[in-house]
Amino acid sequence: MKVAIRLIAFLILNFTALGIGGLLMGNGPSSDWYLQLSKAPWTPPGWVFGVAWTTVMLCFAAYMALGWSELSDKKRWITLYTIQWVLNVSWNPLFFRYHQVGAAMVVIILLTILIAWFLFGYYPRLRMKSVFILPYFLWVMVATSLNAYIRFMN
Repeated sequence: MKVAIRLIAFLILNFTALGIGGLLMGNGPSSDWYLQLSKAPWTPPGWVFGVAWTTVMLCFAAYMALGWSELSDKKRWITLYTIQWVLNVSWNPLFFRYHQVGAAMVVIILLTILIAWFLFGYYPRLRMKSVFILPYFLWVMVATSLNAYIRFMN
Protein backbone atom coordinates (compact mmCIF):
# COMPACT_ATOMS: atom_id res chain seq x y z
CA MET A 1 0.00 0.00 0.00
CA LYS A 2 2.79 2.43 0.85
CA VAL A 3 4.39 1.92 -2.58
CA ALA A 4 1.04 2.78 -4.20
CA ILE A 5 0.78 6.01 -2.21
CA ARG A 6 4.36 6.95 -3.12
CA LEU A 7 3.64 6.11 -6.76
CA ILE A 8 0.63 8.43 -6.77
CA ALA A 9 2.66 11.18 -5.07
CA PHE A 10 5.47 10.93 -7.64
CA LEU A 11 2.95 10.81 -10.50
CA ILE A 12 1.41 14.05 -9.23
CA LEU A 13 4.83 15.67 -8.82
CA ASN A 14 6.06 14.52 -12.23
CA PHE A 15 2.99 15.64 -14.15
CA THR A 16 2.92 18.91 -12.21
CA ALA A 17 6.46 19.53 -13.47
CA LEU A 18 5.38 18.83 -17.04
CA GLY A 19 2.36 21.10 -16.64
CA ILE A 20 4.36 23.98 -15.18
CA GLY A 21 7.01 23.58 -17.86
CA GLY A 22 4.30 23.67 -20.50
CA LEU A 23 2.76 26.83 -19.04
CA LEU A 24 6.12 28.57 -18.86
CA MET A 25 7.14 27.87 -22.45
CA GLY A 26 4.73 30.27 -24.12
CA ASN A 27 3.77 29.22 -27.65
CA GLY A 28 6.60 26.68 -27.64
CA PRO A 29 6.86 24.48 -30.70
CA SER A 30 4.20 26.46 -32.57
CA SER A 31 6.04 29.79 -32.21
CA ASP A 32 7.45 31.50 -35.29
CA TRP A 33 10.88 31.48 -33.63
CA TYR A 34 10.92 27.69 -33.24
CA LEU A 35 9.36 26.96 -36.62
CA GLN A 36 12.10 28.95 -38.37
CA LEU A 37 14.99 27.15 -36.65
CA SER A 38 17.11 24.61 -38.45
CA LYS A 39 16.26 21.39 -36.62
CA ALA A 40 18.02 18.04 -36.51
CA PRO A 41 17.03 15.60 -39.24
CA TRP A 42 16.13 13.10 -36.49
CA THR A 43 13.66 15.51 -34.83
CA PRO A 44 10.51 13.44 -34.24
CA PRO A 45 7.03 14.69 -35.12
CA GLY A 46 5.42 16.85 -32.43
CA TRP A 47 3.08 14.17 -31.10
CA VAL A 48 6.07 11.98 -30.16
CA PHE A 49 7.13 14.49 -27.50
CA GLY A 50 3.82 14.12 -25.64
CA VAL A 51 3.91 10.33 -25.81
CA ALA A 52 7.58 10.22 -24.81
CA TRP A 53 7.24 12.57 -21.82
CA THR A 54 4.11 10.79 -20.61
CA THR A 55 5.89 7.43 -20.78
CA VAL A 56 9.01 8.84 -19.15
CA MET A 57 7.10 10.36 -16.24
CA LEU A 58 5.01 7.23 -15.65
CA CYS A 59 8.15 5.08 -15.54
CA PHE A 60 10.10 7.62 -13.47
CA ALA A 61 7.32 7.73 -10.87
CA ALA A 62 7.53 3.94 -10.57
CA TYR A 63 11.33 4.14 -10.29
CA MET A 64 11.15 6.77 -7.55
CA ALA A 65 8.44 4.94 -5.59
CA LEU A 66 10.26 1.61 -5.75
CA GLY A 67 13.64 3.18 -5.02
CA TRP A 68 12.22 4.92 -1.96
CA SER A 69 11.39 1.49 -0.53
CA GLU A 70 14.88 0.10 -1.19
CA LEU A 71 17.20 2.94 -0.20
CA SER A 72 18.18 4.06 3.27
CA ASP A 73 19.43 7.57 2.35
CA LYS A 74 16.05 9.08 1.56
CA LYS A 75 17.27 12.67 2.03
CA ARG A 76 19.78 12.27 -0.81
CA TRP A 77 17.20 10.46 -2.96
CA ILE A 78 14.65 13.25 -2.61
CA THR A 79 17.31 15.97 -3.02
CA LEU A 80 18.39 14.47 -6.34
CA TYR A 81 14.75 14.18 -7.35
CA THR A 82 14.15 17.84 -6.46
CA ILE A 83 17.15 18.97 -8.52
CA GLN A 84 15.82 16.89 -11.42
CA TRP A 85 12.40 18.50 -11.02
CA VAL A 86 13.81 22.04 -11.12
CA LEU A 87 16.03 21.29 -14.13
CA ASN A 88 13.15 19.66 -15.97
CA VAL A 89 10.79 22.61 -15.37
CA SER A 90 13.38 25.28 -16.12
CA TRP A 91 14.37 23.97 -19.55
CA ASN A 92 11.08 24.91 -21.25
CA PRO A 93 11.05 28.64 -20.53
CA LEU A 94 14.78 28.96 -21.15
CA PHE A 95 14.51 27.37 -24.56
CA PHE A 96 11.06 28.30 -25.85
CA ARG A 97 10.14 31.57 -24.11
CA TYR A 98 13.52 33.26 -23.70
CA HIS A 99 15.27 31.61 -26.67
CA GLN A 100 18.33 30.98 -24.50
CA VAL A 101 19.36 27.88 -26.40
CA GLY A 102 22.86 27.77 -24.86
CA ALA A 103 21.58 28.09 -21.29
CA ALA A 104 18.91 25.47 -22.04
CA MET A 105 21.64 23.19 -23.34
CA VAL A 106 23.56 23.53 -20.07
CA VAL A 107 20.37 22.67 -18.17
CA ILE A 108 19.61 19.62 -20.29
CA ILE A 109 23.20 18.39 -20.05
CA LEU A 110 22.98 18.68 -16.25
CA LEU A 111 19.64 16.84 -16.36
CA THR A 112 21.19 14.11 -18.52
CA ILE A 113 24.08 13.70 -16.07
CA LEU A 114 21.65 13.52 -13.15
CA ILE A 115 19.46 10.91 -14.84
CA ALA A 116 22.60 8.93 -15.72
CA TRP A 117 23.52 9.09 -12.02
CA PHE A 118 20.09 7.71 -11.09
CA LEU A 119 20.51 4.91 -13.64
CA PHE A 120 24.12 3.90 -13.13
CA GLY A 121 24.82 5.14 -9.59
CA TYR A 122 21.85 3.35 -8.06
CA TYR A 123 21.92 0.28 -10.28
CA PRO A 124 24.00 -1.79 -7.83
CA ARG A 125 21.26 -1.38 -5.21
CA LEU A 126 18.15 -1.22 -7.37
CA ARG A 127 19.12 -3.75 -10.06
CA MET A 128 16.12 -4.59 -12.25
CA LYS A 129 14.09 -1.68 -10.87
CA SER A 130 16.49 0.50 -12.87
CA VAL A 131 14.64 -0.48 -16.03
CA PHE A 132 12.07 2.14 -15.01
CA ILE A 133 14.56 5.00 -15.41
CA LEU A 134 15.91 3.75 -18.73
CA PRO A 135 13.21 5.51 -20.84
CA TYR A 136 14.06 8.83 -19.14
CA PHE A 137 17.76 8.36 -19.81
CA LEU A 138 17.21 7.46 -23.47
CA TRP A 139 14.74 10.29 -24.06
CA VAL A 140 16.88 12.93 -22.38
CA MET A 141 19.80 11.80 -24.56
CA VAL A 142 17.65 12.40 -27.64
CA ALA A 143 16.44 15.75 -26.27
CA THR A 144 20.02 16.81 -25.54
CA SER A 145 21.06 15.99 -29.08
CA LEU A 146 18.14 18.02 -30.48
CA ASN A 147 19.02 21.00 -28.28
CA ALA A 148 22.70 20.75 -29.27
CA TYR A 149 21.85 20.62 -32.96
CA ILE A 150 19.78 23.79 -32.67
CA ARG A 151 22.50 25.47 -30.61
CA PHE A 152 25.26 24.77 -33.09
CA MET A 153 23.37 24.92 -36.40
CA ASN A 154 21.47 28.19 -35.91
